[in-house]
Amino acid sequence: MKSILITGANIVNEGRISLGDVLVENGRISKLGDNLSAEQADIHIDGTGKHLFPGLIDDQVHFREPGLTHKAEIYTEAKAGVAGGTTSYMEMPNTIPQATTVELLEQKYSRAAEVSLANYSFFMGATNSNLDEIMKVDFEKVCGLKIFQGSSTGNMVVDNIESLEGIFKECKAIIAIHSENDDIIKANFDKYKAIYGDDIPVKFHPKIRSEEACYDASSRAVAMAKKHGTRLHILHISTAKELELFTNTIPLEQKKVTAEACIHHMWFAEEDYDSKGTLIKWNPAVKTAKDRDAIFNAMLDGTIDVIATDHAPHTLEEKALLYTKAPSGGPLNQHSLVAMLDFYHQGKISLEKIALKMCHNVATLFNIKERGFIREGYYADLVLVDLNNPWKVSKENILSKCGWSPFEGHTFQSKVTHTVVSGHLAYENGTFHEEKKGDRLIFSINF
Repeated sequence: MKSILITGANIVNEGRISLGDVLVENGRISKLGDNLSAEQADIHIDGTGKHLFPGLIDDQVHFREPGLTHKAEIYTEAKAGVAGGTTSYMEMPNTIPQATTVELLEQKYSRAAEVSLANYSFFMGATNSNLDEIMKVDFEKVCGLKIFQGSSTGNMVVDNIESLEGIFKECKAIIAIHSENDDIIKANFDKYKAIYGDDIPVKFHPKIRSEEACYDASSRAVAMAKKHGTRLHILHISTAKELELFTNTIPLEQKKVTAEACIHHMWFAEEDYDSKGTLIKWNPAVKTAKDRDAIFNAMLDGTIDVIATDHAPHTLEEKALLYTKAPSGGPLNQHSLVAMLDFYHQGKISLEKIALKMCHNVATLFNIKERGFIREGYYADLVLVDLNNPWKVSKENILSKCGWSPFEGHTFQSKVTHTVVSGHLAYENGTFHEEKKGDRLIFSINF
């Protein structure tokens, strides 16, 4: 593997920004310092005027493989993420077939080893009846267990209270949960369908997938986690009310219940349905500006621990269907870092906080071994950014297989110029180097 020397960069790491050089050898950061000689490395990258972050770790993506590859593939979506600075991802089990057995789960790992430009991990999926299979999983090699407490397909909604109790009691890993109450959602949906039929205006999506539906499911999950001492991580918080379930009064390392904010819930609000329509139809729904702002502030103050994307592509033809038939989800991982950097340019967040929420805290929360920080001896997952290089999102530069983005037409102020994945220069100024693939993430289990 070629060695890499990045010189003169503003290194954003562990709460500070410092000017320095980074030498990468044999996949790891071998030296941090000043005035390192470019002759020490096979590849020299001049970081003058740019900012070097740890590679982003996205703890929630849907890459649609196997079974839904007309929407996306592990290859295409990992590549899009790398172009946006994401060096590691954790992918969800609601594919076809669903990853609810160890055998099916390992098939996804095998595929990623062949095609993924980024480092990877895959969640095991829970059902009402697969606790025995869950107990076979080696969670030092698997990021966690995913429970859909509402809003899934097939048999992946875990709605049997005895099954939930058994999983929360027995599973010795992080349980990541999608929390919405399907009964409340159905009652709301039936009310609007009686008025509008299949052509329900999309602006009612947050009324159908309501605050009540989210809070009810999240509060029950938190109560069950506290009962059993379970390590619970609640995904994509979408309401201000849910924030009362979490705390910022103890260090992340001591938390048993943690939470995630997604880019779209911090960027969009219900007034954007008028212009974006079903392109911003997600589950849980984008809600009010008050919810959006409360989520952003909770991310800043430590009540919410990490930032993710819930990257979930569908084709543009699918998204153009009537409300009742248009699927929820959209592509976001190519633009997650530059979106947060726009917030930096607006004075809403510091660069150090972005590194904390998108890199450091994800590694800490999931106990990922030797990643998420710029430290000597750690794997070299790095992203170099030009903070003042505006570019406009267009169909020509969207890399997700679906070919569209809710950010299309928006001009971001910052640009990712280089991405290093496990010591390999995977991306530089629009060019991909695909001769080496990413690595399987490894975890420590200490809870």
